[in-house]
Amino acid sequence: MAQSSSPVSGIAERYAGSLYELAVQSSTVDRVEADLGRFEALLAESDDLTRMIRSPVFSAEEQFKAVAAIADKAEIGGLVGNFLRVVARNRRLFAIPAMIKAFRAIAAAARGEVAADVTSAHPLSDAQRDELKATLKGVTGKDVTIAATVDPTLLGGLVVKIGSRQIDTSLKTKLNSLKLALKEVG
Repeated sequence: MAQSSSPVSGIAERYAGSLYELAVQSSTVDRVEADLGRFEALLAESDDLTRMIRSPVFSAEEQFKAVAAIADKAEIGGLVGNFLRVVARNRRLFAIPAMIKAFRAIAAAARGEVAADVTSAHPLSDAQRDELKATLKGVTGKDVTIAATVDPTLLGGLVVKIGSRQIDTSLKTKLNSLKLALKEVG
């Protein structure tokens, strides 16, 4: 994995790497990945939870208690429950989204897969997701795991990121390019 100059990504990669090693040792990689996905879904659903993990106003103890309660209520235990508690104690909750992404990338690479971040204007159907996976597999030569997000401002099309490569077929980008071209002409 390429090293990044960002302090957050460095922290995220170290924590994710440690979590992955523990998951491999206990043969729970799939469970850990699923539990991280559930916590990520909780973050996506709750602005308050997102604010709590990002805000330096909350003390380590407050963050620890909040994350412990949320993990218990969501029945996220085992390695991920302990991991979330350690991250909270160490005042690193702000990096949790990057840690989850890094863990997925490490797990995918270990399975011989490549991870693709796909942003679309509308949610992808299962058929669209399968077709996109097949197309990306043809391009990369590896199985592809898709992390899909929705951004209505794209208007249409997709933005696909695989490693350092980005393919932007969004209508928003095409319209911006046309706008720029018209400015140059006029």
